[in-house]
Amino acid sequence: MSFDVSVALTWVLFLALFPMAYFWLRRAWRIVVRRDFSEVALKRGVSPPNPAKFAPFEAAIDLIAGGIVVFVIVGVLAAQLPYETWTAIAGSTIWCKFFASFILSRHAHPAVLKSKP
Repeated sequence: MSFDVSVALTWVLFLALFPMAYFWLRRAWRIVVRRDFSEVALKRGVSPPNPAKFAPFEAAIDLIAGGIVVFVIVGVLAAQLPYETWTAIAGSTIWCKFFASFILSRHAHPAVLKSKP
């Protein structure tokens, strides 16, 4: 039996979906139910001036991404999604979530132009 890198990476991707789904759905729960805005639109670990303004968007991003990942996990475990399909959905979801959260954090922290005295 030889070591196949593609099989190992497939398992890594699939097993990584579990903590990602948990983390993203937990963040959505904290924002929506507990009204905890401490992790909303962080930029270098700093919250925006008004995190409640951006909380619904962050919650939506986390809830949608977490829901899609749970759908992929269930689809794989039920043998309903072929390999090419579930890896494409999972990869696209991960990248879109990271980009959407990055864009939201940059929008929440507008650039401040310093004027020369």
